[in-house]
Amino acid sequence: MGDVTAAPHPRSQAAGSARAGRRSLAVALLCGALGAAVALLATRQRWAEGTATVAGGAFPLTAKGSDVTGVPAALAVVGLAALVAVFAVRRAGRLVVAVLLALSGVGIVAAALLGASDGSALDEQAAQASGDTSASVDTLSHTAWPYVAAVGGVLLLLAGLLALRYGRLWPAMSGRYERDGTPQPRRKAAAVDPDRPEELWKALDRGEDPTGA
Repeated sequence: MGDVTAAPHPRSQAAGSARAGRRSLAVALLCGALGAAVALLATRQRWAEGTATVAGGAFPLTAKGSDVTGVPAALAVVGLAALVAVFAVRRAGRLVVAVLLALSGVGIVAAALLGASDGSALDEQAAQASGDTSASVDTLSHTAWPYVAAVGGVLLLLAGLLALRYGRLWPAMSGRYERDGTPQPRRKAAAVDPDRPEELWKALDRGEDPTGA
């Protein structure tokens, strides 16, 4: 007769799922928070620089990430809010929020990569500096900060994918409910000794009826 492989014990399966849920939760929180922070930080840095020709000669110009595009910063805030909201919703709601988290990361990556070669913000500055609406920036160059913002978007995307895959194993924010959504029974108030006035006052402070009526 061939070897019969024993089925995994349900308790060991549950323990394995719990460990996977804890690990994925920790990684998702780290990636999501770090990704949003990196994207926000990168948008405040210099993304492009160049010069404009004016009457007095060459005029230096610089553009921060927020000058080039406001999409990464806005989506970083959305992604961070979605990361928090994952723990406030359940089932279908958690799935929707996880998708939003992942899409925020995708949007940051796309906007950052497009902004890495965008010179429109400096062209506007060149037009203002020279007083000529048709003027454009000279010697345009870009820094590495757009790609740093894209890395932040990748981290948010990873957090969203983890939420999609393991979100059902994560706990919810509210502690009044079990995993199946049923309310937990409230603890019964301790009996108050009517012969001890201090216990009567404590019960009243807690909003309890010391008479037990």
